[in-house]
Amino acid sequence: MAKEKTKPFVLRLDAATMSAVEKWAADEFRSTNGQLQWIITEALRKARRLPKHGAATTDNDTDNT
Repeated sequence: MAKEKTKPFVLRLDAATMSAVEKWAADEFRSTNGQLQWIITEALRKARRLPKHGAATTDNDTDNT
């Protein structure tokens, strides 16, 4: 499968939010960046805002429950 292009950007979060994301990522065995990508992708999917042709998926799409 071809590697998708990514676009880097800066995200500023307050310390409490960042701490919560880091803990959630650790609980799910993901990197913090991977967790943020997953959170954003899930929110877009639920809002039906993803492009129709499968874009915006990540390598961390596995269910770790």
